[in-house]
Parts: sequence; structure tokens; C-alpha cells
Amino acid sequence: MSSEVLVARHNFDSRSVAQAGEPFPPPDAEATFKEGFYPSSGLATAGYRSSKYSPEEWHINNFSTLHQAATDRNNAERICHESKTLYQETEAGTLRTQAEGTRHLGERLQHIHFWKSELQRHIEKLVAETDLLLGQKRRLLKALDATEIPFAIATDNLTCRERRLGPDLVKDGVEEELLKEVELIRSIQALLKRTLSQAVNQIKCNRDAKQTLELDWSDKYQAYSLDDQCGRYNNMSTDTQYHPNSENLQDQLCNRDAWVSFTQDNLSVAQREEQASVELRLLVERVLQETAEDLRVQCSNVDQAFSQRCLQLTEAKTQLQLHLTQILDQIGAQERNIVSLQQALYDKEAPLRVAQSRLHQRSHRPHMELCRDNPQFSLVGEAGQISQTMSSLQQQLSAARSSLSHLEESRMVLEKDIGCKTHSLLIDRDKCMSHRTRYPTIIALSGY
Repeated sequence: MSSEVLVARHNFDSRSVAQAGEPFPPPDAEATFKEGFYPSSGLATAGYRSSKYSPEEWHINNFSTLHQAATDRNNAERICHESKTLYQETEAGTLRTQAEGTRHLGERLQHIHFWKSELQRHIEKLVAETDLLLGQKRRLLKALDATEIPFAIATDNLTCRERRLGPDLVKDGVEEELLKEVELIRSIQALLKRTLSQAVNQIKCNRDAKQTLELDWSDKYQAYSLDDQCGRYNNMSTDTQYHPNSENLQDQLCNRDAWVSFTQDNLSVAQREEQASVELRLLVERVLQETAEDLRVQCSNVDQAFSQRCLQLTEAKTQLQLHLTQILDQIGAQERNIVSLQQALYDKEAPLRVAQSRLHQRSHRPHMELCRDNPQFSLVGEAGQISQTMSSLQQQLSAARSSLSHLEESRMVLEKDIGCKTHSLLIDRDKCMSHRTRYPTIIALSGY
């Protein structure tokens, strides 16, 4: 044994030896080793002491080596036993925690699949509701466009009726119904525009809610794919690797309640929008139906007022024409009467000249012959009678002429009034009522 080994081993631990159950070396040997007394010391060996040890030192060094080996062996056995126990415990714990993690991943996949299915269901419902609401929006636009035709017809009727002549330019029942129709159309157009604005806003809300659900669904789809991949990992997987910091929780991670609450809030918003969309569709349907019915009812009222007015105009025109016929007959009779009166006056001129000539000639009788005899009285009476007759005839002729003048005036008034009635009938029946035949049907007014 080399001197370096001996020197390194001489400092043994007596406590380790005592713990290992090995016997202590003799007290004197230890004392000798510590105090440096050697039995072979002397002058004869003074030149060899630096490279040799005593047997006691050899025994001590051998004992220390054996003791250290026994201690190392005991420590190794203990460590092996503890390692085996720790390995078995950690192996079981690792398998247990891994199985528990796999089970939790499976439960998580079920939860994600459930909420993903709910999101998909509500996304499809929102898509269907949005499509239905878009159909109602198109109906509103068509109905709004369809109201322009009744409005143009009503305003054109009012404009045409402003061209009526004379006494026929009255604010009758037709005009009142037309004004009601114009006001009704304006109110319906305003209602349709408000409803259309509500439909546009609701469609935007539906799409926003759908987009939110789609983003949530996309996140859950990605999370499901990742967790499904995680659930497929096992100890034999070749695509696993070390990620030392992966077990550290990030600050942005949320808890399960917040995760569920987030999806539930999104679904609640989607359900509210779905319900609002359904209610708005029903409202649009009711508005379209009621407005179309109101317009058609008012159209019927206007048509009825036109028919009644045309009937009144026709009756009035018929009566005027009847009176005109009578007036014309009377004018003809009066003209013949005037001619007769003129002829009668002309016929009285000769007898009057004869009577007056006789009286004039007899006024030249001389002296006492100029007397009031019977011929004189007769001639005076004849002349007076003829003059009176002619005066009566002249008065009658003046009256006949005045009557004829009045008859002519009445004829002109009747003809003018008949012309007004004819013009009014042309406007109401031939223009307005014919124009109203292009009034939209209730189907067109309903947006179809």
C-alpha cells in the first residue's frame, strides 16, 4: 500500500465505526497513532522512518478502509431501497395523475362538444332568422315601392279634378276621399320606412350575435382539437417533447365558471336577438297585411265616391239635356208666336189706315154736315178698337221677345252647364277612373 493511501486513510471517523457495529481498535493503538509513539523508534531506524508505518497504523488504516466500504455499501443499499420505493410510488402516482388528467380531458371534451353544439344550433337559428328577416325586408321595400303608384294616381286625380269648369269645381266627396287616400299613403310610407329601419337594425344585431357565436364556436373548435390531441397523447407517443414552462399558469387564463358564463352570455344575447327577430317578423307581416288592406279599402271608398259622383253628373246632365230640349222647343214656339204677332200687327195696319182715312175725310164735311152721327161714332170706335188691339199685340210681342231672350239665355246656360258636366264626366270617368284601374292589387301592396 502506498504512503499516499495510508496518509489519506489515517483520519477515520470513530462514530461511523460505532454506528456500523464494528469493534473499535485497541485504545493504545489509537493513542499511539495520535501521539506519535512507535515501538521501533530508535537511532538504528532513524534513516527509514519517513517511508514506513507501524503495524498498528496498518491495522488502523485497514480498519478505516473496511469501515468506509461498509458505510458506503449500507448507504447504497438504503438509497436503492428508497429509490425503488420512490420509483414505485411515483410510477403509481404518475399513472394515476395521468389517468385522471386523461379523464378530465375527456370530460372537458364532452363539455366543449356540448357548448359547441349549442353554439352551432343557435348559429343556424340566427342564420335562418336572418334569412327570413331579409325576406321581410325585401317585402317591405317592394311594398314601399308599390305605394308610389297609388300616391301618383291619387295626386294625379286631384290635379286632373282641378281642371273642372265653373260650378263643377267643388270640394265634393270624391276630393275628400282622395285627400284621405293621399294622407293614408303618406302615413303608410312613414310606417313602412320605420319598420324597414327596425328590420335593418335587427339584421345587423343578428349578424353581430352570429359573428360572436361563430368566434366562440371557432375557439371551441380549436380548443376541442387541441384537447382531443392532448387526450391521445400517451407514454408511447413519439411526438411529445419537453416544455419546461408549460405548467406555469398564465395570467390570462380564466376559471371554469367564467368560461361557462362567457358562452352562456353569448347564447343569451343570441336568444334575445332570435326572439326579437321573430317578434319583428310577425310585426312586419301584420304591418304589411294591415297597410295593404287599408289601402285597398280606401281605394274602394274612392272608387265608390267616383261612381256616385259620375252617377250624379250623369243624372244632372240628363236633366239639363231634357230641359234644354224643352227650352229649344219653347224657343221655336216663341219664335213662331212672335212671327204670328208681327203678322197680326201687320194685318191691323190696313184696317187702322182705312178707319183713320175715313175719319180724316169726314172731318172735311162743311158746316152743319160735320156732325157726330152714327158713322162718326162707329169709325171712332173702330179706330180706337184697332189701336187698342195693336197696342195689346205690341205689348204681347214685346213680352214674347223678352221671353225669347230669356229662353236663349237659359239655352246658353243649359248648354254651358251641359258642357261642364260633360267635361267633368270626362275627367272623373274617362281619366281618373280609367287611371285608377292600374291601382296595385293587395298582393303587390303586401310586398309579393
